[in-house]
Amino acid sequence: MAIPVMNFSKLEGKERTETLAQIDNGCQQWGFFHLVNHGIPVELLERVKKLCTECYRHRDEAFKASRPVQLLDQLVREEEEVAGDVNNNKKKLDDVDWEDVFVLQDDNQWPSHPPKLIIKETMRGYRTEVKKLADKLMEIMEENLGLEKGTFENQFTGNGEHEPFFGTKVSHYPPCPRLDLVELGLRPHTDAGGVILLFQDDRVGGLQILKDGEWVDVQPLANAIVINTGDQIEVVSNGRYKSVWHRVLATGNGNRRSVASFYNPSVKAVICPASASAVDETTGAYPEFLFGDYMDVYVKQKYMPKEPRFEAVKAIN
Repeated sequence: MAIPVMNFSKLEGKERTETLAQIDNGCQQWGFFHLVNHGIPVELLERVKKLCTECYRHRDEAFKASRPVQLLDQLVREEEEVAGDVNNNKKKLDDVDWEDVFVLQDDNQWPSHPPKLIIKETMRGYRTEVKKLADKLMEIMEENLGLEKGTFENQFTGNGEHEPFFGTKVSHYPPCPRLDLVELGLRPHTDAGGVILLFQDDRVGGLQILKDGEWVDVQPLANAIVINTGDQIEVVSNGRYKSVWHRVLATGNGNRRSVASFYNPSVKAVICPASASAVDETTGAYPEFLFGDYMDVYVKQKYMPKEPRFEAVKAIN
């Protein structure tokens, strides 16, 4: 089983209707899909790959002093102390992520390596292209859902009164020396926001989604952008496009690169199911809420079942 691959360029030709249906199916049945021929220049993607690799050459030492590594070292020492005890049950490090990460926004602190001007120019160019792709994708979703054009943007911005959040999380999953003690690079969760656009490693795998009760690999695919929908798309679509549980497995070989861009509502935006005949009104009774309130709940319940988050935010209002 493999996640679908969509050819975005076919939206401009005779196969538009078929491609719209494929994207609708990808959103409904999978919540994750590969997008190829998406319009982001391959040369820019190659520069992003090289910059990320260079960044982490300068971050490896810092990761060795990070909390996940320290906790693993502690667990190994404890294991050595009870070696030979047949009654000892081996503990695992299952409450942290084996991940090194930094987040980019246009106005925040940028890494100093590679030189700031180089990484700013490349990543700002990349983020501009990804943001344009996110806008196109939401228009496609609106068309498939029978919503008025601009529905998502209006909800995410409070009808233009607020700026939506657009951040890029640059992650690095280093090799783990003890896979018997650390299974996950990133624990299972759904994403809190809107549309997520991922430029993942094209050699080292590890990303999986939960599909029909089974974990399915999101196969590496060169120069593709992986799309997934977050909790707020689920709400606005009234449950037609559900957010999907996903995780990243730790690996003993290779450094996995992940560049995930999140197009989320403003924390001041009010989110609720959209009104349209094409959106099944019986699918789910989602509340109306302030996205900032939802995030307050999410940070405490990110790795817990999704449905109680909606109940909790409903109780706030």
